[in-house]
Amino acid sequence: MITGKQRSELKKMAQEIKPTVMIGKEEVTPNVISAIDDYLAVHELIKVQIQDGAILNPKETANEIAAEIGAEFVQAIGRKFVLYRPAADSDKRKIII
Repeated sequence: MITGKQRSELKKMAQEIKPTVMIGKEEVTPNVISAIDDYLAVHELIKVQIQDGAILNPKETANEIAAEIGAEFVQAIGRKFVLYRPAADSDKRKIII
């Protein structure tokens, strides 16, 4: 569980990144979850965008995906959300909060 201060730092970092995974009208598929999981394993922080064709609530979707892959929900703004998961190996962590 991350603290409010840690969440604030992650929000600042997330401002600089572009969405790397798009969720379309097929909504959350195993491929989407796999792509998010793989990206977090390398980069630790991801921004995901829900496209206009999908009728999903960003915050609910983010929390469901986070619970499934063991990540932390950071924020949801508009149709985008940010997730964080530290690298399993503490020597390979890029984000120190």
